Amino acid sequence: MKKLLYIPTIVFVFLLASSCNKKLEVLPQNNATPDQIKTSADVQALLFGAYEQLQSYSAFGEQFMLIPDLLASKDQVDWVGTYASYKQVKNKKIVASNSIASSMWGNGYKVIGICNTVLDKLSVVDSADKATVEGEALFMRGTIYFELLGIYARPFSDGNAATNPGLPIVLVPTYKYDSTKGKPARATVAATYTQIISDLQGAIAKLPSSNGSFRADVYSAKAILSRVYLSMLDYANAATQANDVIVSKNFTLTDTYDKAFNNSVNSTEDIFAIQQTSQSNVGTSNQGLSTFYAPNQGLPVGQTVGRGDAQIDAGYIVYFEAGDRRASFVTVGKSIAGADGTYPNKWQQFYKAMPVVRLAEMYLTRGEANLLSGGSVGGVDPLDDINTVRARSGASLLATVTGQDFVDERFRELGFEGDRFWTLKRLKLNVDGFGYDDNKVIMPLPQSELDVNANLKQNQ
Repeated sequence: MKKLLYIPTIVFVFLLASSCNKKLEVLPQNNATPDQIKTSADVQALLFGAYEQLQSYSAFGEQFMLIPDLLASKDQVDWVGTYASYKQVKNKKIVASNSIASSMWGNGYKVIGICNTVLDKLSVVDSADKATVEGEALFMRGTIYFELLGIYARPFSDGNAATNPGLPIVLVPTYKYDSTKGKPARATVAATYTQIISDLQGAIAKLPSSNGSFRADVYSAKAILSRVYLSMLDYANAATQANDVIVSKNFTLTDTYDKAFNNSVNSTEDIFAIQQTSQSNVGTSNQGLSTFYAPNQGLPVGQTVGRGDAQIDAGYIVYFEAGDRRASFVTVGKSIAGADGTYPNKWQQFYKAMPVVRLAEMYLTRGEANLLSGGSVGGVDPLDDINTVRARSGASLLATVTGQDFVDERFRELGFEGDRFWTLKRLKLNVDGFGYDDNKVIMPLPQSELDVNANLKQNQ
């Protein structure tokens, strides 16, 4: 019998966290059915399983960053590899059978399904842990819905969020799914955003101010919520959430730009990061940001060997002035097929912490949001926020600031981290020569889902 990817069967791989170093070191254990989830430890193991899925190449281990960047590839990323599914994304000729479309959707709804089970099993969680576990599950569910919505639906900025199709909203575990009600259709973009905000606000109410490496805390949720509000053009709330993170003093910019990447543990500016392990990115024969962004040939001794399929577009360097150290944070090499190219050093080592959201982004969000809304959240001039980020990289300090300055600074600071796509669509700017709402810059729903659910409607 066929099954819906977004309502996965409940046979979960239980995962245990290492207590010796507080990393999310996960080890596969026995499979378990829902009626075997009886203890607090069972539920927390299940929760760690959701974190493990966030590490996947189908999520923040690669595709949530690389695929938006390939869609917004102009002046940023060239794809020189042979994988047809990635070439389709780069060329904006994506078919419904594209394996990436299926991978992100399927893994995303797997995370959602795990979170729904965790939330359903809260009654067996120890009272001291219950609020945190609930908050983490809500954080991951809201974050996944937000990522998928941006990739598979039209942007909020097009003005038709109340009617545009968003995502199927699934809030109950599979074993409580009522098949007599029919398979879920796509909610509107507006309704999906409402659910995302509800989940993240619920997470903020439950999460602690600190939760150890690689687990979400209240500032992780606030940082993602700032992205949500920014994408909705709700600049006042975006600035407020970003400001809360900044003034918490829990995070500081690393001394130099390079120190924000390729770390064995979270850097001082990582608000939320994932850990890559030998289980979640096995190297050149697999997928992952480091696999594709690390060159295959012509490397310094001891450097990671990847495939080198994703290279920096020559137009990227134009965005930098002389002396900006971010422009030289690159490696020159060859792809596995022998194509010469330059590669971003952000993703040059396997099995390191991979930043999902950094403090530098919060400065840029607060500054731009205050500038565009005429607000003064945090009591800091937008010019000071953008210069805080520029100063760390050795760029000259600006005397005045415009909205375009923030667009360009986000590209310099957050290039190859998936941000460009969201920024262009939010501001109704062209995406690699296509209109911000062009059908070709929206991923199709997987054909496998349409085949088993007549209530799902495909993107045009």
